[in-house]
Amino acid sequence: MENRDFTIVDVRTRAEYMLGHVAGSVNIPLQEIVDRAEELKQMKQPIIFCCASGNRSGQATMYFKAEGVSCENGGSWLDVNYNLNK
Repeated sequence: MENRDFTIVDVRTRAEYMLGHVAGSVNIPLQEIVDRAEELKQMKQPIIFCCASGNRSGQATMYFKAEGVSCENGGSWLDVNYNLNK
């Protein structure tokens, strides 16, 4: 995460995202991710998915890896935020 040459996509709900998120991240709730796949594929890759615990971001990661997108499961948004700022 050192060069920051990637996109962070938070797949939590809008309400969860509004309570706190990684600065500069994009919020695409998991339930919208398939419908917004083309938009997501145009983002700078790799894409780091995050959520509250890593479960929903893991689902998004598995889906988009199968679609040929360079992506990783960052786990909790708090962990991603910590790793960006250490």
